Amino acid sequence: MINRIRDIRKQKGMTLAEVAAACKPATTAQTIGRLETGMRNLSLVWMNRIGEALEVDPETLVKGEAQERTQIIARLTEGGAESLSTPRDAILPTELVDGSALVCLSIETSQGEYRSGDQLWMKQVAPEDTASLINRDVLAPRSGGRFAFGRLIDRQGSLVGLLPPGIGQRQIVIDSPAWLAVAEMLVRKL
Repeated sequence: MINRIRDIRKQKGMTLAEVAAACKPATTAQTIGRLETGMRNLSLVWMNRIGEALEVDPETLVKGEAQERTQIIARLTEGGAESLSTPRDAILPTELVDGSALVCLSIETSQGEYRSGDQLWMKQVAPEDTASLINRDVLAPRSGGRFAFGRLIDRQGSLVGLLPPGIGQRQIVIDSPAWLAVAEMLVRKL
């Protein structure tokens, strides 16, 4: 088995030290580095600790050798496109969430910064965990199987205020939504 700790860590923009500090109990960056490179065996206990620190399912940390995966082979920098010294696995958005459900909003009509054909991948969040979502784009369920989408601009008690992305649209207020889904990733076809 080959582990994908380094690929996931880099895709999440974390350092070895940050992953080590996020482990419970905390460990050292050197230990995480050894686990990444295979110099130390990745046990089930370590998989669970690192999976929790990276906020992914522990199974995501390993892959079979025969598995064909999409790879990141280059990066775009100020100086232009550069090849990576070693290609890394491209991690799907569904593998990067911490066990929360992902939903996808398909954009059919351009509104605000969103274009027709875009897909907005969103992570579901429980209502009690939405305080940090102010000024983020969210999707909220409404009665009758409908939804509301917009920038979360107000949260008072059980009331949630959203400002839709279209020009001239009025604020939408929803009472006690079962959940909110916050925008995590925008997929735009070229």
